[in-house]
Amino acid sequence: MTSSSERLQGQSSLTETRFTRRDLLVGAATSGLAAVAGRAGQAQTATQPADHTIRIAPISLEIAPNKIIKTTAYNNTVPGPALRLREGQPATIKVVNDSGYPNLVHWHGLFIPPEQDGAIEEGSPIIQPGESLLYNFTPKPSGTRWYHSHAMAMTDLTISTYSGEYGFLIVDPAAGDPGRYDREIMLAAHRWDGMWVSVQDLRKGPPADNGLETMYGSATLGDRMLGHGEPIRVRQGERVLFRMLNASAAMSISLALSGHRFTVIALDGNPVPNPVSVSALKLDVAERADVIVEMNNPGIWVFGSTDYTDRSMGMGVVVEYENRTGKPVWAPGIISPWDYTMFARKEPAATPDETIDLKFEKITGGRGKYNRWTINGKSWPDTNPLITVQRGKRYRLAMTNKSNDEHPVHLHRHSFEVTKIGDKATSGLMKDTISMPRQTTAEIDFIADNPGDSLFHCHHQDHMDEGFMGLITYAKT
Repeated sequence: MTSSSERLQGQSSLTETRFTRRDLLVGAATSGLAAVAGRAGQAQTATQPADHTIRIAPISLEIAPNKIIKTTAYNNTVPGPALRLREGQPATIKVVNDSGYPNLVHWHGLFIPPEQDGAIEEGSPIIQPGESLLYNFTPKPSGTRWYHSHAMAMTDLTISTYSGEYGFLIVDPAAGDPGRYDREIMLAAHRWDGMWVSVQDLRKGPPADNGLETMYGSATLGDRMLGHGEPIRVRQGERVLFRMLNASAAMSISLALSGHRFTVIALDGNPVPNPVSVSALKLDVAERADVIVEMNNPGIWVFGSTDYTDRSMGMGVVVEYENRTGKPVWAPGIISPWDYTMFARKEPAATPDETIDLKFEKITGGRGKYNRWTINGKSWPDTNPLITVQRGKRYRLAMTNKSNDEHPVHLHRHSFEVTKIGDKATSGLMKDTISMPRQTTAEIDFIADNPGDSLFHCHHQDHMDEGFMGLITYAKT
């Protein structure tokens, strides 16, 4: 594991000659930060009052008895404090960086200026250790958003999205929420104890030319491992809104609540055109789901991963009805397949002004080395810009995943409409992150209605750090 100084001063683990996120971070600490400091609307030195204060600092997180994770977190809790903002009402958030490394916070899913967005590639300023900044923005759209570190990690599996630096950000509608539920519960999934592994050395690993991958030793759904935290206590007849988030640095999850079904009402914070009842939720990294559960099956149940290995690592929580005793039961029933199109409309989407083909591929590093990722044959920073758009036009990104890895593809500062999954045309489903399983195709449309640099990347931390990102820029008018 590299130290902070080695991470900032050493050569890139990917290549000795390419300009990397690490180089960009070092630049931001000197001349780069000065360059972005003069941009209008950027985060300011934290001297004025704030609506919320977030302090990033090391903690010892006990996820089970005698199971301590040394990590960094927001306000000494994991997840960090749930922030509630009102759509259209300006907010000021002070961030104090005592994490020990250059850092910044990304406000995931918001339509805000690039300088406020929390991505250095867009011009957002780095917060140096011991310093603080004010983020000033007007939050929109409403829905379940979240906030997390957007620092680079490279080979260090203890920082950025590998750490406990994540939390829910709820933007309440300007007109109020009709509230067709009795209460809400927020649950974030996260994997811990990351390690670099030569996967091909495992029994069912890929070919021997594959590079290092991340594997994990423990997991949580909420703040503790399954069986070691307080249960979620419910009453018969309650309608509970669960806001679900996959806050891991890598790997998707599938979740089920034994004896119950989920009615999906929103994905990535955006209401779905067609709410559907499902037996399990599939969430790739950074994806969210708002689901209603009718508490109509009294007992003590396990809400957890449908994968036995994940549950044994701790990915789950107990749901306990009042006046019920006994051991928690895992009985998920038949797991229904996950398909974005079942939540969308069947009619084709509007015709785009332009279609852009994007192909994602892996350049394998070989045993003991790191893989590299490309978009149309190029890695960051050669993908700056990836594409240049004109304000007001509708763009279709026709994406092909040519690799054997799953990719949660995220577009900053915009929502997009899912318009095709494989050969199935669809419309109406708005998201900011889409999961692309291995060897699949998908199409998404976005309207260029939020000028400024916008980052497009895989939300797997190692894929992003290893080249899988590009910048969408707006043409000057």
